[in-house]
Amino acid sequence: MTRWTTATLLGALTLTSVTGLTACSDDDSPSSVASKVASAASRAGDAVSSATAEAGRRFDDIKNGVDAKDDVRLSTPATAADGRTTVRVTAANSADSAKSFAVQVDFTDKNGKLVDAVVVTVSDVPAGGSGKGTARSTHDLPGGVKAKVSRAVRY
Repeated sequence: MTRWTTATLLGALTLTSVTGLTACSDDDSPSSVASKVASAASRAGDAVSSATAEAGRRFDDIKNGVDAKDDVRLSTPATAADGRTTVRVTAANSADSAKSFAVQVDFTDKNGKLVDAVVVTVSDVPAGGSGKGTARSTHDLPGGVKAKVSRAVRY
């Protein structure tokens, strides 16, 4: 099993944004702090867009893939010891030969806002069988995160 993470920038941006906002000095007015928050939020949105664009590029590289979104199931997200959110991915292969799956897992917060996206490869799933993988967030996510299969391709 190989896992492609597509939102590394999001994790770095989140860390940078948080540390940048906690370094306020006495010269910071409420309006300048609000401006910094708005700027950080804008950069975070750009990072999520970048992550989904990178996932798209990963899928574009797959030749002769077949939509397999209905063949993929996710477990309930859990927080690992390192603080990252993980979810088990199970791909069922209905083809008559071994296939691999590329699965984009989107993590959303309790309001449905996209907070991370990763692409997981489940390799060499036998004909008529199933294979498992694990999607792991690129950074710590807020409580109440949900995971969904955004795209899946069998190839």
